[in-house]
Amino acid sequence: MSGFDRLSVKPGLPPMEAKLVEALPTDAGWRYEPKWDGFRCLIFKAGDEIELQSKSGKPLARYFPEIVTAVRARKDDMIVADGELIIPIGDHLSFDALQMRLHPAESRIRRLARETPAQLMLFDCLVGEAGESLLDRPLSQRRRALEQLHVREATPAFRLSPYTEDPDLARQWLDHAGGALDGVVAKRRDGVYEAGERAMLKVKQMRTADCVVGGFRYAAKSREVGSLLLGLYNEAGKLDHVGFTSSIPAEARPALTKRLEALSEPPGFTGNAPGGPSRWSTDRSGDWQPLRPELVAEVRYDHVTGNRFRHGTKFLRWRPDKAPEQCRMDQLEPEARPAQLATTLEGAS
Repeated sequence: MSGFDRLSVKPGLPPMEAKLVEALPTDAGWRYEPKWDGFRCLIFKAGDEIELQSKSGKPLARYFPEIVTAVRARKDDMIVADGELIIPIGDHLSFDALQMRLHPAESRIRRLARETPAQLMLFDCLVGEAGESLLDRPLSQRRRALEQLHVREATPAFRLSPYTEDPDLARQWLDHAGGALDGVVAKRRDGVYEAGERAMLKVKQMRTADCVVGGFRYAAKSREVGSLLLGLYNEAGKLDHVGFTSSIPAEARPALTKRLEALSEPPGFTGNAPGGPSRWSTDRSGDWQPLRPELVAEVRYDHVTGNRFRHGTKFLRWRPDKAPEQCRMDQLEPEARPAQLATTLEGAS
């Protein structure tokens, strides 16, 4: 018999999720929380049995032994809480460091846990101190239970994510948070925990960058442009490949293809180039056309990982007024240190 059988809320519970919206709701009854850039994680504790569960339901405990140790050290006999695993390194949150934990070698995981320890940013409590389920309780009550859980044994491994009921302040978080946040989530103050449902609303943090178009790829089934390859100049003055955009209107592709073909000239990227040794390489990485570094495009993006856009970007406009050499890597630096940001947000909530 598993110790988890004693829990009123058991492992396997799908987390409550958020629906992406364009703008935060501003009518009464909403609370706003930062959406941290990390791994979603539900923690379950029943005595000495600990489970860390990912958003998809997979176990995370073996990859974050320092969090397991911190949970086990707590005097609370039963804990079920919702949060986000993050790894602060220097001035920013490192999503790369999180991904490096998903490794089969236990020795490597243990070493990384010592060198780059993770933290758990808590934002919801699903059982009370006596072990009763809080799933049907309003958010305001679950938050009080979370604050009591946190204050009983505050440790560096656990942080209490702040909240506000001021929509103007929530919008300021989006504007000034830099790379520390994934966005802002809106939850009903009287809302219950709807496991597996998109019952929250989320506005993603989007930023823009001016990039040099250092190359392009043809579309898979035509000789028209399929995607633009984007570059930024590094400190050594070399043009590094940082991502791509494929959001090109269909009606613009024929003329753009001719324009790009007229600029076709190696090497395109003089620093890190598509097809070079990196974990982003694919079978198609070498199938690209280099360009003279003359075109500058403004794109919108959400996250940066390892000096690259983590996802595809959205093309916004051409920037003929911008010199290519002005498009530097420093555009991608985080605008706020995570620790400072958390302290600021906590003070405002």
